Amino acid sequence: MDLARPVIDAVGEARSNADVFGELCARLDLVADNEPVDEIELTVRVLESLPDTIGSDLRAGTRPAPPFGLAPVQFVDVFPNTPDRKVHLFSCELESSAPMGLYRFRPDPATDRFPLTLISPASDRTISSTLAELPRPDVKLSMHPADAEPRGLADGDLVRVFNELGEVHCTLKVTAAIRPGTAALPKGLWRRSTGNGYTATALAPDTLTDLGDGACFNDARVQVALLERLEARPPAYSLQPPSR
Repeated sequence: MDLARPVIDAVGEARSNADVFGELCARLDLVADNEPVDEIELTVRVLESLPDTIGSDLRAGTRPAPPFGLAPVQFVDVFPNTPDRKVHLFSCELESSAPMGLYRFRPDPATDRFPLTLISPASDRTISSTLAELPRPDVKLSMHPADAEPRGLADGDLVRVFNELGEVHCTLKVTAAIRPGTAALPKGLWRRSTGNGYTATALAPDTLTDLGDGACFNDARVQVALLERLEARPPAYSLQPPSR
């Protein structure tokens, strides 16, 4: 472990993720008491929370020694951070805190209006929007033939993926590689990646998971309809709006 240091100073108005999200939270009045709001405060908080002398070693520029040696053995040298130092496959505390309890079936949020599950997996180009300046092929929505045919959709069509929250315009890829009932649009897109400047984020619900208050991106349910045929597209049409 070592403390990563910037190779160059920030260029122009570039800022770190911690600074950007810290300011967003501050403007939206979402910052809790004593919560770090920028990269410096976050770094200090992390260093203070590290075990043993790791934080002080990193501050001093010294490579810290692992507290349990170079080859720790689970349940011999290192134990779970629970009161009894055991793994709890069924936690009574979590069972009582989850609205429907642990390991319970939850009905699919699909409806007749929006029957398809929209997933946004990483691609061979991006795992987030951070590196989306790299050249990439035309962004396509993947759909199984069994879902495309009843909707009158063909490979290469320009389609709209929509629900009650918004819509995304992109090219369709009909492929048996995706499961029926599911549509996939890569994550990490910029606004210039689609025909109308929106990405899968515009279709994701703002609900949170019952445990941990995580995002429910894969709970997005959508419908897909034809926007225009590829051969009918005007020659000047572009799927690359100028803005990010």
